[in-house]
This record gives sequence, C-alpha cells and structure tokens, in this order.
Amino acid sequence: MASASASWTKRWLRPEVYPLFFATGVAVSICGMQLIRNITGNPEVRVLKEKRAAGVLENFEEGKKYSQHGFRKFIDGKKPEIMQSLNSWMADPPKDD
Repeated sequence: MASASASWTKRWLRPEVYPLFFATGVAVSICGMQLIRNITGNPEVRVLKEKRAAGVLENFEEGKKYSQHGFRKFIDGKKPEIMQSLNSWMADPPKDD
C-alpha cells in the first residue's frame, strides 16, 4: 500500500504539474462561485419549497438587478479591445499633410 502512494506522489507532485493543478483549481473555483451566485441571487432559482409554490413571478426589477451586476456595469459601453490606444494608433495612423 505504501508503494502505491509513493508511486502517485512521484508521478504527480512534480514542479511540471503545478500549472495543471493551478489551472484546474481556478476553473473549479470559477464554477463554484457561479453556482453559489446563481443559487443565492438568481430570482428564477427557488431552493425552498415555500418559494417554489409561488409559481412564475413577474418581478422584473429583481431580474434586472441580478443581470446588471457591477462588472457588467463597469464594462458597459466600452470597446471590446484589450489595448485600445495601440489598436487605434495602428488602425488610424496620423496623416501627414
């Protein structure tokens, strides 16, 4: 039994595998945060039986509040570019008259 665990650590706990563990951990964390956000804040998700009995609710304000969160308000109206100044400089060079 001890040789099986030693074999596992010898294979997987090497410095070359750390980025794989990091990327997997980040992906699992993002999925977990989104799951918690949907369960706790989404107006269409009802975990308790008493709230599920209410049926379809017409609460547009709560739905708008959920969909227009802080990050979306931050990026709303901005160009979808990573380097805006460099892109505009290369796309629209100054004209020498």
